[in-house]
Amino acid sequence: MNPVLNEILEIPRRASDVLDSLIEPLPLNTTYLGMGSSYFAPLAFKYMGIPIRPELASEYVYYLAKGKKEPMAVLLSQSGRSSEVLWCRELFDQYIAVSNYTDGELCTAPNVARVLPIRAGEEHYSSSKTYVNTLVSLFKGFGFAPEATVALLTDRFEQYRQQGEQLASQILAVRDQYPIHGMYVTGSGPNIGTAYEAALILSESTKLNFHGLPMAQYDHGPKETAKDSIVIQIMAQGAAYERTLRLSEVIAKAGAHVFTVEAPDVEEHFSILHNIIPFNFMAYYMAEKLNIGETFVVGGKVTEAD
Repeated sequence: MNPVLNEILEIPRRASDVLDSLIEPLPLNTTYLGMGSSYFAPLAFKYMGIPIRPELASEYVYYLAKGKKEPMAVLLSQSGRSSEVLWCRELFDQYIAVSNYTDGELCTAPNVARVLPIRAGEEHYSSSKTYVNTLVSLFKGFGFAPEATVALLTDRFEQYRQQGEQLASQILAVRDQYPIHGMYVTGSGPNIGTAYEAALILSESTKLNFHGLPMAQYDHGPKETAKDSIVIQIMAQGAAYERTLRLSEVIAKAGAHVFTVEAPDVEEHFSILHNIIPFNFMAYYMAEKLNIGETFVVGGKVTEAD
């Protein structure tokens, strides 16, 4: 079996591993620092109304820390080796380390208060298992009970695979037929994190430029690029649902090729676990059809900056 596909197919089993583990409550009114997927995951909870402060680790170091040392933070890194996250260790008296590798530098520093293992297993390609397992870990740490929605995700996994494969074929067919100049993934509330994550994995897997952004932010200007663009709107039954539908109609009339991803009977906060799965499969099938041989060409999976 293709190793990229194999990692995606492991998602339900690895999510169950987190469900079966004991996770202590996570702190509120605290800074949560990560990069890439490890930033998008806590961002989703901010837009659920959980009082946390997600920040990009890089920008926290460069612009926000200003030489001050804070008492506590939560630092997230799948590998435990992301440079910017490691730089943040000395900026706090103590921190909670969230990682897939508990023997790495992030998890073994002297000021680690405790370690939260995300239990995603080995992952060499896009952060499919990591993102889902980080979300499940945070759900549990913030007092949610995600068992039922993970069970539903498992039951629907084949359906999501088919949806992702269909989306891959549709997007490539549109690109073959029209002079596409832009591809966007939009989401609202908790699914802003989903939009960012989807654009990330699609871009690194296909080598095409997908841009993830909040739906309302797309409405504030980028919609002017609608003609001959592709827009994938992530839908969820929440405050922005009707606005998203209206925007889809407007940009479709302006010449955009609009697609949607939605788990219609899932509560908005739990929809983030479901809505990302078709994008994982979409990225895999698009890369396969485009004959993309390697996921990471310009750099490695782990970003180790100077």
